[in-house]
Amino acid sequence: MHSLKLTPVNDIIYTDFDEAEGILVDLNTKQYYRLNETGSLIWRGLEKGNTVDEIVSQMQAAYEVSADHARASVEELLTNLESNKLVKRL
Repeated sequence: MHSLKLTPVNDIIYTDFDEAEGILVDLNTKQYYRLNETGSLIWRGLEKGNTVDEIVSQMQAAYEVSADHARASVEELLTNLESNKLVKRL
C-alpha cells in the first residue's frame, strides 16, 4: 500500500465537525460516518491526492508516532473506507 493512491468516491461529502473530527456522508446510501481527529487527517490527505506514504508522514509529524504505528492506523482506516465503498483505487 506504500505508494498506493486512493481517492474519495464522487458521492461522498466530508465536513469538519466538533473542531478536529469530521463527518462523511454517502449521498447514495444516506449513511454517515464519523471520523476522529486522525481519521479526518487521513481523509483530508486523500482529498488532496496524497499517497499512503505521504499521509503516513503527515500523521507522524502531527502526532509524533512511529512510522509503523502511523502506517497501521492509516492502512486500517483505508481498508474500512474501501470496504464501505467510500474510496476507490487510482
